[in-house]
Amino acid sequence: MANTFLTPDLIATRALATLYESTHMAQLVYRDYESDFAGRQGDTITVRKPATFVANEFSRATGIVPQNATESGFPVVLNHLPDVSFTVTTEQLNLEINDFGEQLLDPAMEAIAQKIDRDLLALRDDVTQTVGAVAEDPLGEDHNYANGKYPWSDSRVLIEAGAVLDTKNVPASDRNVVVGPRTKARWVAEKIWRAANERGSTVGLTEAQFGARASGFNPYMTQNIAGPAETPTTGQPTTEVDVAFHKTAFALVTRTLEVPPGAQDATIMNYKGFALRVVYDYDIKYKQTVVSVDCLYGTKTLDANRAVLIQGAAAV
Repeated sequence: MANTFLTPDLIATRALATLYESTHMAQLVYRDYESDFAGRQGDTITVRKPATFVANEFSRATGIVPQNATESGFPVVLNHLPDVSFTVTTEQLNLEINDFGEQLLDPAMEAIAQKIDRDLLALRDDVTQTVGAVAEDPLGEDHNYANGKYPWSDSRVLIEAGAVLDTKNVPASDRNVVVGPRTKARWVAEKIWRAANERGSTVGLTEAQFGARASGFNPYMTQNIAGPAETPTTGQPTTEVDVAFHKTAFALVTRTLEVPPGAQDATIMNYKGFALRVVYDYDIKYKQTVVSVDCLYGTKTLDANRAVLIQGAAAV
């Protein structure tokens, strides 16, 4: 038996669950969210960062040296307002919420999730540290590694990426590497990755993770890293540009949207740092309902020194 007419609250609840489960990059970076802040696109807000302290050597002669617990902050522009709006019939609004979700909401939320991940990956443009992209040495693999070279086809490039972060005093915890499909295919073919999978590691919480922690990084794959063209033209990438980073290298800042003035059927709902606005509007001319789902967020590079670009796999 079908539900009564689906409400914005029911739709928002289902949509939020799908959005949370579909995002990859969003769950790997620094997050900030305040449910009681209603913002607009273009607003600039200040995100607070935890206070920092210095450990001083204690001297009984001078006593302790009190430090001010001053929090710092950084400005973020809420410049992203992804929207998915679609028309539905009365019959569709009388579906069970699971059926409505599978037919309409899940694809809509997948589109928003992909946009969030692409906007975060665009922050790679701020990163200048690069490893990888070493051509295969005709003298063989042993000669490559004897000379400190790490070909794009080998996951041992992560050792070099880790060394770059180590020299910048980046914490060893919360390090991730996100790669495209070609790099993943190269890496999982290696014996070290096959052995890691055979250990039955349960570290991965999402389908994007394709192996156990390796060389200090949790590995993830996303199709939002564009692969190289088979015959690249001017401006097209010749390799995948993967990225290894600490979670504090990049930030995703989300805020709630205001309910539009005069909206009769609308709701704002949040879940684990994601907030969605769902609005109904009946189009009397075509006798159909428009369902609009959107959210508000900003992305920012917090510290480019906490990320390393990996020139990944080239076209086959």
